Amino acid sequence: MTRTIAVIGCGLIGRAWAIVFARAGCDVRLWDPVPEVRDALPGLLEATAEVSRDDPAALAHVTVCDTLQDALVGAEWVQENGPERLEVKQALYAQLDAMAEDGAILASSSSALVASRFAEGLASRGRIIIVHPVNPPHVVPVVELCPSPDTAPEVMDTAEAFMRELGQVPVRLSREIDGFVLNRLQAVVLAEALSLIEQGIVTPQGLDDTMAHGLGRRWTLMGPIATINLNAAGGVTDFMTRYGSMFARLADSAARGEAFTQRAAEILAETMPGPDEVQTASLARDRRLAALARHLASEQED
Repeated sequence: MTRTIAVIGCGLIGRAWAIVFARAGCDVRLWDPVPEVRDALPGLLEATAEVSRDDPAALAHVTVCDTLQDALVGAEWVQENGPERLEVKQALYAQLDAMAEDGAILASSSSALVASRFAEGLASRGRIIIVHPVNPPHVVPVVELCPSPDTAPEVMDTAEAFMRELGQVPVRLSREIDGFVLNRLQAVVLAEALSLIEQGIVTPQGLDDTMAHGLGRRWTLMGPIATINLNAAGGVTDFMTRYGSMFARLADSAARGEAFTQRAAEILAETMPGPDEVQTASLARDRRLAALARHLASEQED
């Protein structure tokens, strides 16, 4: 695959995207507004590739650019990874609107802001799309594709096909919705988790064990919909007949936004790795995710 890609914003997500594009053979141009970040990128990318066991030779496809304009020249796909602040994205997309190549797809890694909020009034709004990855995208492949009301259908088609070429797993949304799909699901699970912990019903470790060695173990192989289809002899219709009223009662009594309290944060902080340990723990997580990805890929090949 020979394509020119601009990655704008080179924090954790931007660097992981760079690996995704580079290992597919794309010509990748990186730019970050902070000079110190640009200077550190070669070493950071090597470390990122080492954790995921990606071939370091792929980094030969990556160029760090001194200016935004340099990164955009010839780029047919722009992956923006700026801060999740509306005013920042509005200012950045005004620049991209003026500077990006005609026809280039402008993709945002936004995890909550919908595209219409920062694309409004721009000439390029028809080719602006949310391409929301899961952190870190070089080892977790799902990518949410969310259009704005102005996004051209062919842009969605191109984005879906391109993500599949890269080895990602695109999930196509039909319209804008706050938080997209993944974070809406995550919000519900987190609310109930925090509530159960704050009530003293379960410890943080017990909660994580329930997910990691219970629901999460199954959900690694299939989602919750495919799971319930296998949890009753007659499939999903049988499941809903047997258990639908029970799950409805539990869902009606589940926690909502009120569960995100300072007290819950304090309880978690007593047992979770501190700020000084987060980077080490994140690297260990990424190594395990990369190993899991390799295992699942090998099973598919078999």
